Amino acid sequence: MTSKSSTNMADSKASLFRSDLKDKQAPTIDISPRKLMVALNEGCQDPYQLIQKDFLKRLEQLSLNRYMSPTTDLLHQRLADYAGVKKEQILFGNGADDMLYHLFLAVRENAQSFALSLAPSYFDYATMCGAVDLGIRFLDMRADFSFDVERYIELAQDSDCRLAILCNPNNPTANLLPAEQIRQIITALPDKLVVIDEAYYEFSGVSFVSELDEYPNLILIRSFSKGFSAAGLRFGYAISSPQNIAELWKTQITFHTSSLVKAFALCILENKELFLGHVQQIKALRDRLYRDLKELPQLIVHPSATNFLTFSLAGKSDDLYNHLQEHDITVRNVGSHPALQNCLRVSISCEDAVNAFRDQVKAYLAK
Repeated sequence: MTSKSSTNMADSKASLFRSDLKDKQAPTIDISPRKLMVALNEGCQDPYQLIQKDFLKRLEQLSLNRYMSPTTDLLHQRLADYAGVKKEQILFGNGADDMLYHLFLAVRENAQSFALSLAPSYFDYATMCGAVDLGIRFLDMRADFSFDVERYIELAQDSDCRLAILCNPNNPTANLLPAEQIRQIITALPDKLVVIDEAYYEFSGVSFVSELDEYPNLILIRSFSKGFSAAGLRFGYAISSPQNIAELWKTQITFHTSSLVKAFALCILENKELFLGHVQQIKALRDRLYRDLKELPQLIVHPSATNFLTFSLAGKSDDLYNHLQEHDITVRNVGSHPALQNCLRVSISCEDAVNAFRDQVKAYLAK
């Protein structure tokens, strides 16, 4: 027999959490593990192997029983030096995603608030907006990955739009957005935050950091996951005016980044030439693979300013994907948007992986 009190408790369970969570799904990623993982734009260079000695030496100076560490201020300064800004213009945390999450949290005003993004673009914008109950709207890119700038501005001028997001270079299309169009958007939206996701900055070499003083509504987001091959470290940062950073900081908890992560990130910056040299090797491999794929019949490959290539084999893309899976290679299916219909994405990691992928694509086409 069920008691009245237990029935009431069951009926009230839905009210224990935010009502909008009821219809949301927990974040997942549908990637089949294989021997050769070239689906998530990770590097093949393990940063720990490169800077192990420096990191272990720095660990000896850490007191993990303490919340506060001198590493924090030193990392803050090194990061500002790397970005070419003042310390007051930098906020770091647990990955670029963490920066975006707290930014979305900081701008949400009410249930009508929304962010604006191009589509296709980084899929987790929607995930993180949903997590903080911030709406998100999209403007579709054209088949050539261009977009209607005037329409984008019009959508962003809605009174409920809290910020406009531009991923540059864009993921998963891999292209750089025209700089003049970005400036046109920033200039047309002086009362809106414009966020440029520069996660692939080390590969593109393009940044708006030198224009922060001119555009007080601009925020840049960067990551250590791509150019510094440290996806598992979970370290990223935001760059903006001191005023914007001060507001964004208010959404963070006091001790928001592990001392171990900060120590490792500092060691990366102190050895940045090792990583930036590897970036140049990846770019060379990317360009070589692009040329190789361009020569293959039926296959379409798009130019890239990132560490990945997006490509398609028209109606045979799914079959090619399965062929690669059968040969222990996992790429990413990114074909859910009409502009990327039938498209797959391959990460450029090390030479052996690039060669294995290319050879299997050739083997499939030769069948």
